Amino acid sequence: MMRTSSLARRLLLISAIWSAAALVVAGVILVALYHQSVVRNFDDRLEVYLKTIVAELAADDPNAPVPNVGDLGEPRFALPLSGWYWTVSRPDNGGIVVASRSLAGDALAFPERFSDEGPSRPETASIKGPDGEPLRLVSRQFRLPGGKRYRVTVAGDITEVQREVASFGTRVALTLFVLGVGLVAAIVAQVKIGLKPLDRMRASLQAIRIGQSERLEGDFPREIAPLASELNALLESHREVVERSRTHVGNLAHALKTPLSVVLNEARDSEGPFARKVEEQATAMQTHIAHHLDRARIAAQRRVIGAVTPVQPVVDSIVRTMRRLYEDKGVEIRAVDGPALSFRGEKQDLMEIIGNLADNACKWAGNEVVLEIRRGRDGPDGRSFLDLIVEDDGPGLPEAERDLVLERGRRLDETKPGSGLGLSIVAELVRLYGGDLVLAEARSGGLRVEVRLPRI
Repeated sequence: MMRTSSLARRLLLISAIWSAAALVVAGVILVALYHQSVVRNFDDRLEVYLKTIVAELAADDPNAPVPNVGDLGEPRFALPLSGWYWTVSRPDNGGIVVASRSLAGDALAFPERFSDEGPSRPETASIKGPDGEPLRLVSRQFRLPGGKRYRVTVAGDITEVQREVASFGTRVALTLFVLGVGLVAAIVAQVKIGLKPLDRMRASLQAIRIGQSERLEGDFPREIAPLASELNALLESHREVVERSRTHVGNLAHALKTPLSVVLNEARDSEGPFARKVEEQATAMQTHIAHHLDRARIAAQRRVIGAVTPVQPVVDSIVRTMRRLYEDKGVEIRAVDGPALSFRGEKQDLMEIIGNLADNACKWAGNEVVLEIRRGRDGPDGRSFLDLIVEDDGPGLPEAERDLVLERGRRLDETKPGSGLGLSIVAELVRLYGGDLVLAEARSGGLRVEVRLPRI
């Protein structure tokens, strides 16, 4: 089946992609803002320790060789390699004056941007600790009243901050995922409800196509109501055109029938080569007029929207008619029971197709004619078809002559009655309905005609 694009799928895809992108961006922004907030609070905590150390240094004896700094109320500053450290250094000589016991003789690696002549405001950075742990440090230079200048640095293990941010990111991701699923479900419901009028319009058009309705029925939203009105107007115009064509065909046939009959009768009642020539040309004119009138009628009927004809009743009617017509010949006409199928077209056209094929088969059959209806394979465009098969046990038809019998007025055997128009009319009807006609050899050796016609 031919692949078709879906408006609902497009709307769902666009909405889902946009919603997913918006939720991802929102999640990234939320996690980034939370990370900044947590790091800022951590820096504020380190800065409190830094100010405590500065206060201890300012309260100490300025003449003491080593400043006395207390425990700051944090036991981890006394545990070796605990991840929490502080140092007091002299920027002028670069030496460490005093440090927390947690450093255990190691030193903190200051970033290169921390110069000895740095600003007196606190500076922050992220570094690796003595044990390789991630640290966040706050450092600040200040000058005591006695003229001594110090750099005080406090660092803390930021692992807990990273863990907290990761946990927050997981919770945000789960929350946004649930929200995204809810949004997609809401979008699906919105699209289905929003496109429901189009489904109703499709169902109404299908009802017209299969002959259950003649126009679009129902109330439609104002966005597609003009489309429904235009389609109804188009259908009405189509019916008027078809009816007008049929009227013209009937008028033309009526106008030409009587004059041609008069000419033919006069020619047949006269003698001489001129009368024979008039009769010959008038007969040719009759044949050509019948041909083109049939084409016009077939084209008009082919385009009637919504015409549907059950097949089996037509087959049964043709079989009964053929039995009466060929009763004296002793031909058995048999219809094989098949599925209940409906032809998508006019009943008169189906009767003409089956009638001409059955009549031709009965003329040539020896003892039996078989009619069979089957469910055909779907076409590449998704249309459904039925197969009509007519077989006889007559002499058959050589492959080289099969195309000739489909020509207008061609009769391969003048001893058989008829005008030679039957099979050509069938071929024309089948072609205009978008079907196929194939002549082949029957199992009994006669002619097998396979016709493929559209069905509902």
